[in-house]
Amino acid sequence: MNDFNEMISQSKPTLVDFFATWCGPCKMQAPILEQVKAKVGDAGNIVKVDIDKNQELAARYRVQSVPTLIMFKNGEPVWRTVGVQQADLLEAKIYEHVETKSDER
Repeated sequence: MNDFNEMISQSKPTLVDFFATWCGPCKMQAPILEQVKAKVGDAGNIVKVDIDKNQELAARYRVQSVPTLIMFKNGEPVWRTVGVQQADLLEAKIYEHVETKSDER
């Protein structure tokens, strides 16, 4: 849990995929997330959370359907969606929350 809190508290965006191993759409989302990670590199983090193994975490963020994707920045959720999402949207959302030099002032 502490590792999770450290990850989402970073200034770079962290996209969390709340999934379940038995979920068909989650299995479709997994290779899309790998593709996004390859494109965005160090600009953002992508973390997978199995809701069956992390029920407390899923409850804390009110995950009721899977896959649920939540983008965190500085420990706060800044974007959320449910269902399979395409790579171009996820990539755009990550870059939307990347700090630029003007943000650092």
